[in-house]
Amino acid sequence: MTAHSYTASAKLDTTDKLYNCLKNIKHIALDMDGTIYNGRTLFPFTIPFLSKLKEMGIGYSFLTNNPSKSTSDYLIHLSGMGIKAVKEEMYTSAQATIAYIKAQMPRAKRLFILGTPSMISEFQEAGFSSTADDEEDVPDVVVVGFDMSLTYTRLCRASWWVSQKIPYIATNPDRVCPTDRKTILVDCGAIYTCIEHATGRFPDIVIGKPNPSMLDGILDRYKLKSSEVLMVGDRIYTDVKMAQNAGAAGVLVLSGETTMDIVGHSDTVPDIIARDLAELEIMLIESRLS
Repeated sequence: MTAHSYTASAKLDTTDKLYNCLKNIKHIALDMDGTIYNGRTLFPFTIPFLSKLKEMGIGYSFLTNNPSKSTSDYLIHLSGMGIKAVKEEMYTSAQATIAYIKAQMPRAKRLFILGTPSMISEFQEAGFSSTADDEEDVPDVVVVGFDMSLTYTRLCRASWWVSQKIPYIATNPDRVCPTDRKTILVDCGAIYTCIEHATGRFPDIVIGKPNPSMLDGILDRYKLKSSEVLMVGDRIYTDVKMAQNAGAAGVLVLSGETTMDIVGHSDTVPDIIARDLAELEIMLIESRLS
């Protein structure tokens, strides 16, 4: 299999187009679940890929729609898998949601959050307070995330506040979270769909990928142009779509949720398709040699 064996079905459908794009890349934004690991299992090619990026002088960040862990907890999680990362290399949909509320709703301080304790702690550390499941404790904003600690009463309370026209934000549109276990992890998109059926109201804004603000956070942090960044992930409707919404190249890896059959039925065409990060590494190396 050659390095660019999958690109015939992608936008960069010739070797020249592919290599001209990759030559300009200074930073790679990496999705996590399905891209660098699957659930609790680190892919064997991940650490060699990160080492090669450092050797080539290419920076990288971990960009995830999953807000269930705080930045600190994600760094611990990565460390446990053998990946040494620092705070500046992490950008989550929770961070992007915090940035959005501070920029667009500067007076909002009290949030009713459907989220894990780890996610709630991230908002509290950013200066927000988390309101209780109490009809007297009225929030300024309702925030719905990937809540693996979800209880029925809190789901009902969130739905009530949503029905009262309180500003309403979702952290990400993912319907399920990738896992290597024999279960379905119901994600934020499915939770806010439940609320929509109960109230008739969709979130005012969904912050995570494919919203380009997720990648804008990386561009701002590292002072990069969109043409200098590669977004790599295993989902067309979030990872690739977000890259293209932000004017960057989107790489689809087939190590997670998406299959070539799904690609064939998608309206969004990835710029590059690779089997996994190991194959993308070969593409990057060859682009520097051409």
